[in-house]
Amino acid sequence: MPLETVKLTASLKLDGSIPESLFSTYREVLGQLLDYAWANGITSFKRLKAEKYHELRVRHPSLPSHFIYTACQMACSIYKSFRKLRKRGLVKAEKPLFKKRVIMLDDHLFNIDLESWEASIAVENGRAKLKLLHGTYHEKFKEMKIGQAWLVKTEDGFYLKVVFSKTVELAESNGRAIAVDINENNVAFGSTERVKNIGTGERAIRTAYFLKRRRLQLKPRLNEKTLMAKYKGRERRRVEDIYHKLANQIVDEAKGLKASTILLEGLANIRRRIRRSKAINGRLNRWSFRKLQEIIEYKAKLAGLNVTYVDAKGTSSLCPICGGKLSPNGYRRLKCSRCGLEEDRDIIAVKNLLRRYQMDVGASPVHPESPPMIRGGKG
Repeated sequence: MPLETVKLTASLKLDGSIPESLFSTYREVLGQLLDYAWANGITSFKRLKAEKYHELRVRHPSLPSHFIYTACQMACSIYKSFRKLRKRGLVKAEKPLFKKRVIMLDDHLFNIDLESWEASIAVENGRAKLKLLHGTYHEKFKEMKIGQAWLVKTEDGFYLKVVFSKTVELAESNGRAIAVDINENNVAFGSTERVKNIGTGERAIRTAYFLKRRRLQLKPRLNEKTLMAKYKGRERRRVEDIYHKLANQIVDEAKGLKASTILLEGLANIRRRIRRSKAINGRLNRWSFRKLQEIIEYKAKLAGLNVTYVDAKGTSSLCPICGGKLSPNGYRRLKCSRCGLEEDRDIIAVKNLLRRYQMDVGASPVHPESPPMIRGGKG
């Protein structure tokens, strides 16, 4: 069976504080490394560390040495991203800057006791032990390896963002698959036998919080930043709760149908391709379809299922039977003038994804008859 490593990033709130001097010193070191990398065109971690490590070690003797290692890694990563964005004309700054209160940690700088649910983090001249506040040890972290982490300071406290990884065995492909069509306000998924269409209500949630933030910005208050952060957190938690429940349903559907593969749409650069009114573009920019795909992908792989991305171009505008152009025929319904197919656009998208996948792997074609569609409420 094929093996694959699944990585999860957990955001864990810390009970306590980290000295501000650690953040200011780390930011100073990172700024010096960024300036040096930019001035000399360095993108190699090994070269940057070789040329700057000893100088910074002498300048900051109380700082544990591995903070300089991780600062070199961050500097190279930030500079490489800056160069890519500048080539695409997406940045106007002359050189890369980093102003966030974030520290990268390796396995020498932190450890987590999963039984007592506490973390030990290296600081200047010692280590700080802090309790983790997010409940108790989560079941999905069992037998997972702890990797890198980031220490983050926000308006409401300190967070430890830890990468957990696990090597899983994926099922051998059996030719059976379910496809997932993600829309702004609903998600359709299924096989040639049946398609479920679940309303998410995401558009209403996103719009409501957007209007709340806009009202705050029009009439600034002393606690504006705190309220903005609170609303942002609430919005993210509400939407991600919907995403996790949806992903569980999709994985259960695949397992129930004994499918070995879940098909997702290849939606790269969708926001750059779509140019509509300001209001619609704003809505689409608030829609986090890629986050939902990431959640589906990691849950599927933890369950031993394969995930394949299929080109989504034309899946809602071409007939899955004859390939003809579809035309609107009522609310969310499309009709093919060539073969007469008339169906809900979400069913058509799911069928087209399945058809393209089956053509690629040489499996049997999609059944020409329309599968039933099961409509559901909020996921």
